[in-house]
Amino acid sequence: MDVKTLTFLIVGASFVLYIAIAIWARAGSTKEFYVAGGGVNPIANGMATAADWMSAASFISMAGLISFMGYDGAVYLLGWTGGYVLLALCLAPYLRKFGKFTVPDFIGDRYYSQTARTVAVLCAIFICFTYVAGQMRGVGVVFSRFLEVDITSGVLIGMGVVFFYTVLGGMKGITYTQVAQYCVLIFAYLVPAVFISIMMTGHVLPQTGFGSTLADGSGIYLLEKLDGLSLELGFNEYTSGTKTVFDVFCITAALMVGTAGLPHVIVRFFTVPKVRDARKSAGWALLFIAILYTTAPSIASFARVNMIETINGPSTPEQLATGTEYAKAPSWIANWERTGLISWEDKNADGKMFYSGDERNEMTVDRDIMVLANPEIADLPAWVIALVAAGGVAAALSTSAGLLLVISTSISHDLLKRNLAPNISDRAELFYARFAAAVAICVAGWFGINPPGFVAQVVAFAFGLAAASFFPAIILGIFYKQMNSQGAIAGMLSGIVFTAGYIIYFKFINPAGNIPENWWWGVSPEGIGTIGMLVNFAVAFTVHRFSDDAPQQIQQLVEDIRYPKGAGDAQSH
Repeated sequence: MDVKTLTFLIVGASFVLYIAIAIWARAGSTKEFYVAGGGVNPIANGMATAADWMSAASFISMAGLISFMGYDGAVYLLGWTGGYVLLALCLAPYLRKFGKFTVPDFIGDRYYSQTARTVAVLCAIFICFTYVAGQMRGVGVVFSRFLEVDITSGVLIGMGVVFFYTVLGGMKGITYTQVAQYCVLIFAYLVPAVFISIMMTGHVLPQTGFGSTLADGSGIYLLEKLDGLSLELGFNEYTSGTKTVFDVFCITAALMVGTAGLPHVIVRFFTVPKVRDARKSAGWALLFIAILYTTAPSIASFARVNMIETINGPSTPEQLATGTEYAKAPSWIANWERTGLISWEDKNADGKMFYSGDERNEMTVDRDIMVLANPEIADLPAWVIALVAAGGVAAALSTSAGLLLVISTSISHDLLKRNLAPNISDRAELFYARFAAAVAICVAGWFGINPPGFVAQVVAFAFGLAAASFFPAIILGIFYKQMNSQGAIAGMLSGIVFTAGYIIYFKFINPAGNIPENWWWGVSPEGIGTIGMLVNFAVAFTVHRFSDDAPQQIQQLVEDIRYPKGAGDAQSH
């Protein structure tokens, strides 16, 4: 069978599975719609959290970033992994003990203010729409290649599937669908990685193949060969960075603290029965996430070597200097050209392709295709190629569903039930939750068709916005009991306005000026969330300094969250 037929079969089977689970686990109450009834097993929740967390950016784009950026791309790996540890250890158990469904719910009650709740709702919606744009784009990229439809049609197909199991099942349906999606995406990620590692290095484990010598008998290490190829072709050395230390720090920190402020990940810790289960599910999720994240650098390196050698030919000095004939190009190049994500311009009219990092370059390659094209580049069987397509769709849809549910609950629960219409019935609230999810899916689809950047870059912006808005409010709400509503509101508004303004200016208003020389303090738009976070903290503390402390009952509430009743007595004996 050809790739297209196999893709239809494998992706179609996965869609049938997701929809069947949604029907089986459909929500019948707002508690089931918001937090799956609060009775999910910690292992299942850990797997669902991993799927929710590992979006299209992790599956499709992260290895592509590392493949193109080399050492500089590692900031995404470090930031996202470290951020999950920060969330699991410092925030999740306390938020679970507080017992609220959503981040705006926590902020509204902790800061005893409907204004704070409304600001948090607006921040959540803004962050989630920014994030979900990357996911829908990822769905479009997968379908445009493997189902041979345009990206717009691919996004519309993804919208239809997400609409069904999000609107029908709510968090209950999403949770068990994400368990299935994790199994699909991790299998799809590991199978080609293992095959290619054996072919290139003789190692079964991609993680050990990454640091070993090549299997061609040359005795050259994989990374040593990559460094040599990069320098020969005018790229920066693969294992050396070009970013400043401060910018690397800011990007990594923004991704880390942005993780801890992402509402769709935080809400997963409310789906388990007890606080202890929240800690257990966090540990399981970290294990499930680590499987993919430790494999990504290997895939990036394998794909980079194979791509260069299939475009430019065998890596001899003579071949590297001339390239290969376009008429004899491997089929994967023509396949991806039809999507518009690869293009060739014959600058010197010699009929040969040439890929380099300088003025000789004739190839434009979108970094988002690297993981998806990797099996084709390595000439793996058609079923492996189709499997990777199913994995990419699973990663994008799982996170999309979680984000859309946050938007839905923010509107129906936090804005309506807890603010504008407190007397609304449970049935009416459930209706508005589903209606809000449906509208959000339509908006998300538009962003997927007209994205503001490539997948991982868009996601990085969402993390920066979360770092600048939610993280300080949450961390101060848990660990600084005196912080008042005025400080929290002023901090969130200043942080998100500053960060969004910086990103919008350099990405949309003045994209030509988006170069290191023009960045404030040398910080890129991907890392500006760290500065926005500091602005948030500074404004919050300043406003608090000139206003009253939080009421005594709120301070006692924070004490109760952090210290279990009787803990002091136990320590005194």
